[in-house]
Amino acid sequence: MKKTQVQQVAMLVRRKMESDQSGHDYEHVRRVVRNAQYLLDKEKKADDFKVLLACYLHDFYDEKLVQDVTAEKANLRHILVQQFEISSDTINDIFQIIDQMSFAHNLAETHKLSLEGQIVQDADRLDAIGAIGVFRAIRYGVVHGIADYDSTLEPREELTQDNYREDTTIINHFYEKLFKLEKLMNTKAAKRIARSRTKLMQEFVSEYEAEYRGEK
Repeated sequence: MKKTQVQQVAMLVRRKMESDQSGHDYEHVRRVVRNAQYLLDKEKKADDFKVLLACYLHDFYDEKLVQDVTAEKANLRHILVQQFEISSDTINDIFQIIDQMSFAHNLAETHKLSLEGQIVQDADRLDAIGAIGVFRAIRYGVVHGIADYDSTLEPREELTQDNYREDTTIINHFYEKLFKLEKLMNTKAAKRIARSRTKLMQEFVSEYEAEYRGEK
C-alpha cells in the first residue's frame, strides 16, 4: 500500500512540476529523492515512507512557486487524504518537515527537525550545491531577471526573513547561501558529499570573478 501511495504522490508532483523553468522542476524532485534514498541507507532508523513523501512534496506549495500557499496546502491535504488515503498524522508530520526545512525558514531561528526532516533537508540542500547547484542558481536567476554580477554590490553579511528576497546577484547568492550549506548539513554522509561540491562552487566563482576583472 505504501509503495502505491508513494507512486501516486510522485505522479501528482510530476504533473504539477514538470514544466517549471526555475530549477524546481520534477527532475530536481527526483534528484532530491535519490539523495534521500542514499542517506536513508546510512540512517537505518528513519521512516522511509515519510522521508520519500516529504521529498516529493517539499516544493509543492512553496511560496516561490505558488500564489496562495494556504489554499495550495489545503488542496494538497485533501488529495492526500481523500484520493491517496494517507493518514492525517502522517500528513501532519510531512507538512511539519516541509514547513521547517527551508533555508529561509531557519533564518530567525533554527528549527529542530526529526531524523526524517534532517534527511529531507540534507537531500534538498545537496541538490542546491555542486555542478547542478551552479546550473540551478543560473536558471533561477535568468527566470527571475536577477543580474549575474555587480562588483559594487557586496554580498550581505547577515540574512533575515525581511531581506532574504531583496534584490541581489547570482554570484552573491553563492556567498550569501550556497557556500554556507556545507556547515548546515545534518548527516555525516551529506557533510562528506557537500565538502567536494562546495569546493567546486568556490572554484567556479573564483574563476568567474577573475575573468570578470580581466585577470584571465
